[in-house]
Amino acid sequence: MPLPPLDLGAIILAGGTAARMGGVDKASIELHGRTLLTHTLDAVIDAGEVVVLGDWVATDRPVTFTREDPHHGGPVAGLLTGLDAFARSPRLVVVLAVDMPNVSMASLARLRAAVAERDGAVLCDLSGRRQLAMVLRADRLRAVRPAYGEEHGMPLHRLLDGLDLVDVPALGAEARDIDSWADLRDLAGPD
Repeated sequence: MPLPPLDLGAIILAGGTAARMGGVDKASIELHGRTLLTHTLDAVIDAGEVVVLGDWVATDRPVTFTREDPHHGGPVAGLLTGLDAFARSPRLVVVLAVDMPNVSMASLARLRAAVAERDGAVLCDLSGRRQLAMVLRADRLRAVRPAYGEEHGMPLHRLLDGLDLVDVPALGAEARDIDSWADLRDLAGPD
């Protein structure tokens, strides 16, 4: 007999190339004495199960680490690999990039509340650009899944175009991500 579904699962996207940062593993970068992965795990503390797409990094919380095959297949390949890795299927799934340390439980609560009857909600920066911080209905995500193999290299917007999503404006610096060492320095603040 299958296990009952989770109300909320989380997929942390941490397997990118970090090309502008010399290929460093972003999950293990420290900000204010804590890894970016730890910051991200704090934001999804209420998720019943967490899947991290990326290389193993020590955590204080049980998580499942996995990778898309082949590696570096892009966010769609990572997202769908993460969806397949849940032991119990979630009703709602948080999708969050590991390099967004200002996304908090409150940020994700706003996204969850915004979903209502829609397929999902996406955090947008001040210019209206969608970020890798979203809450999606897992059944709707499965419904727009591309044919096997087509997810590698697929632009995320192409997958999301098939969903009825609501854009949620970021508050303050929520939408700031770390794409360069300068971004990390700016988020860390003065010495």
